[in-house]
Amino acid sequence: MPREDYRASLDDLRANVESMAEDVLKQLQHALDALDGDDHTLARTVIDGDDHINQQYLDLESDCVDLIALQQPVASDLRFVVASFKILTDLERIADLATNLARYALADISAIVSDVRIQEIGETAVEQVRAAVDAYVAGDADACRAIAGHDDELDTSCQTASEAVVRELIASDPDGWEIEQRLDGVSRLLLTIRDLERVGDHAVNIAARTLYMDEGSPELIY
Repeated sequence: MPREDYRASLDDLRANVESMAEDVLKQLQHALDALDGDDHTLARTVIDGDDHINQQYLDLESDCVDLIALQQPVASDLRFVVASFKILTDLERIADLATNLARYALADISAIVSDVRIQEIGETAVEQVRAAVDAYVAGDADACRAIAGHDDELDTSCQTASEAVVRELIASDPDGWEIEQRLDGVSRLLLTIRDLERVGDHAVNIAARTLYMDEGSPELIY
């Protein structure tokens, strides 16, 4: 492969990772909107769209393997391809979590606990993923390190929300709810909070892999 074609392939990989990230972020935002509005149609759209994300992942995974096998990149180029490969895995898993959220939206959990702001927590998670992707595209090491601090805030919000769910469950009188139904709803709500926390964890992974890509350092930013 001529040198200019090789560089173009690396540029294409970065652009394609960014494009997949945008699709994943749309999936995540739509899942949150479905949860917020009990929108079953939008939830099913997210679930159906997961196949497209999976295919993108497989195609770009193959591109990474071909670049390594055929071009044998070294130094910064090799770090870039390996980091991109791993970031693709994080993006695919975020899309899986968005699908989980969409499935939770098919159950009515909005009335389970009154003071848990799922949408607010979700927006924070979306912002973290977007910041991590922007840092990858720009090669911004300082932004990568800042993401870890924001993740602590998300973790705290998730812990507070989970505790609120448990407190309200303990204090509540079902009053017309079948206890099994209420427990099922609470369980789904706790899973929703857990999955949003995991989205933040994957954003931190993306930032850590970008930091390695840019600086060649095994430093962990957790």
